[in-house]
Amino acid sequence: MYLSDIMKKALKRLDKDHIHYMIETEPTMSVSNIVNLMKSYTTYHIWERYPYYLQNHFWKEHTFWTDGYFACSVGNVSEEMLRKYIENQG
Repeated sequence: MYLSDIMKKALKRLDKDHIHYMIETEPTMSVSNIVNLMKSYTTYHIWERYPYYLQNHFWKEHTFWTDGYFACSVGNVSEEMLRKYIENQG
């Protein structure tokens, strides 16, 4: 599975300083690998689109995201309930 496939299927909700994602993926992909791919992919494209703006804020290196992340899995919760929870954030 490619990152573009994951991103297309993902439900995302933007908050002021973080993003909520609901992702379904293959069980062989680790959470850390998915997060790394998403951050790398989006950083590259954000820098391609807004280089002059970002140079004023990130002058040492081409970065965008913080190093950390939070991830959890759910059980006994329907996809619809989880979707509603994410949609009502922020």
